Amino acid sequence: MPSVTFIEPDGTARTIEVAVGTTLMMAALDARIKGIEATCLGDCVCATCHVYAHSDHLPPPSEAELETLENIPGSPLSRLSCQIIMTDKLAGLTLTIPKQR
Repeated sequence: MPSVTFIEPDGTARTIEVAVGTTLMMAALDARIKGIEATCLGDCVCATCHVYAHSDHLPPPSEAELETLENIPGSPLSRLSCQIIMTDKLAGLTLTIPKQR
């Protein structure tokens, strides 16, 4: 099973295994990763699963994701973990959870 590393807001790195086809938000919730609240449970409207991610293998964000990200301070690396579905190509991905939202 591929793994992903989450850098929690306090700087703690946690590497977890994620089943292919699972959203990274759900994997983070299951692993109790700090900083991923997922208030809307993956409906792409609250941005409480906001992360910074960089990978050539990430699909581009959808229009809905881009609209949600417009409402929060971020960076070009900003993504919503509810919109990232685990694939074998994402094995080893590192996601940083912002300190403040």
